[in-house]
Amino acid sequence: MKYYLIAGERSGDLHASNLMIELNNRDQQAVFRGMGGGYMEKAGLEVAAHYEEVALMGFLEVLFGFRKVIRYLNLIKRDLLSFKPDALILVDYGGFNMKIAKFAANHSIPVHYYISPKVWAWNQKRALTLKKYVTSLYTILPFEPDFFKSYDWEVPYVGNPVRDEIAKFTPDPNFAVENHLTSKPIIALLPGSRVQEVKGMLSTMLGVVKKFPQWDFVIAGVDNLPSDIYREASDSGIKTVFSQTYDLLHVAKAAIVTSGTATLETALFNVPQIVVYRSSGISYQIGKRVIRVPFISLVNLIADTEIVRELIQYAYNENALIKELPLIAEDGAVRNRVLKGYAAVQQKIGHKKASQETARLIFESL
Repeated sequence: MKYYLIAGERSGDLHASNLMIELNNRDQQAVFRGMGGGYMEKAGLEVAAHYEEVALMGFLEVLFGFRKVIRYLNLIKRDLLSFKPDALILVDYGGFNMKIAKFAANHSIPVHYYISPKVWAWNQKRALTLKKYVTSLYTILPFEPDFFKSYDWEVPYVGNPVRDEIAKFTPDPNFAVENHLTSKPIIALLPGSRVQEVKGMLSTMLGVVKKFPQWDFVIAGVDNLPSDIYREASDSGIKTVFSQTYDLLHVAKAAIVTSGTATLETALFNVPQIVVYRSSGISYQIGKRVIRVPFISLVNLIADTEIVRELIQYAYNENALIKELPLIAEDGAVRNRVLKGYAAVQQKIGHKKASQETARLIFESL
């Protein structure tokens, strides 16, 4: 069968590639085309567009990049009709993919949505739009089925693909030696996976390093970003490891993490963390008025309570990090409370294999 997939950022690219592998296991005649990145291409995707060409973040950034988004929307729509897939599989990336879902549904193409858009976070009535245009929705957060049930829509929880990735991980025994790490406790710095994130987050993280000479700070770098984005760190003698985030988390004592999928990854590695986020002033003011959830980190959202400290916008500064970091890096009540909260989150997530379960449901439906 023919599958058209669309993923719009790095984690979506990874999870979509795993789904493709599972679909291939069930469908020996599978043909894949769409928008994605290196992971999907390696899994067999014929790339119509690379997600990095379209990626935008923040309300203001999306506003100024609107023409580019429209250009790629039109490109994908034409390509979708030309390819004539048996199924369209959308992966996260709500703003873009919800428009494609409507277009595909209007052209009688079955729409399968893996990793639901975060409609529960803001403008919740978008759930009705999803319900109207999406044939099948597969959710990866344990609270999402209850949310969609309130819109009279029964959707399955298929498990979480982040847990699947971590379950496959085998630590590199030579990681510390090869990266010249010291014997000091390691604090992992995860500034994000996009250029705008790293530019906005890393400098403040680096500002606290000299305050804690008893720890070794190490940055989780992303190898597909421009190398000079980490120059400030290298000039300060702070190590960056590329494409070894799981190895870094495996040995870390604590972490400072930009909000996103990495917060859940860090929790699943049982590394106490501070979650941070900063956007442009206008984007923040817009977001503050429309977001309808009390937390930004996946950890706290799944737990439905504050497990990890969140420092957002103006609260994200060096003084706040200096105050909070010792509380989670040193043994004590706060660190113990975080680890206990992680155990509850992991129990809620469960042990379903998300890619395998979703591939089964999609293939059986076809």
